[in-house]
Amino acid sequence: MPLTRLATPALVAALLALVTLVNLPAVMAQTNPLPAKAANSDYQDAVALFRQGQLDRAMERIDAWLKSRPKDARGRFLRGMILTQQKKTGEAIRTYIDLTQDFPELPEPYNNLAVIYAGQGDYDKARVLLEGAVRAMPSFAAAHENLGDIHARLAAVSYERAIKLDAANKTASAKLKAVNDLFPARP
Repeated sequence: MPLTRLATPALVAALLALVTLVNLPAVMAQTNPLPAKAANSDYQDAVALFRQGQLDRAMERIDAWLKSRPKDARGRFLRGMILTQQKKTGEAIRTYIDLTQDFPELPEPYNNLAVIYAGQGDYDKARVLLEGAVRAMPSFAAAHENLGDIHARLAAVSYERAIKLDAANKTASAKLKAVNDLFPARP
């Protein structure tokens, strides 16, 4: 069951804008005091390259950005998104875990980490992370939607167990069918 609100190149601008608007002023105070154009050049280039699907070049630019500001939440979050798109799951997980520890008030790292774990079938970990995202920002709709998807997937797992224990259980079969109709198998 795919979660519907994973950060993708099309969603990066909205997510990064949300991070910037809600929580980043304090974080940005920790950054290197370079002139605004020079300071944002590598970051803006990385975002543009990411949107274009040029992941290796985007990674080079974001790494250059982070070299002078290793604690920058925006840059680290974008780096996690690039790693996710590159299918470097272990590194992406580490990046998002570090972000949740350094910036527990930001919901996006919890959300993206939950999406990775859900993709691996670890729905309990995904649920806990999405609950963290909702605690961090109760108005974060994507986390609520993904949490609903996880609850549905956990329900399906329970219905499957019930059917294995009692193959004649028509109620559990009907409920499992309803959940599976909502979330068809991935191709």
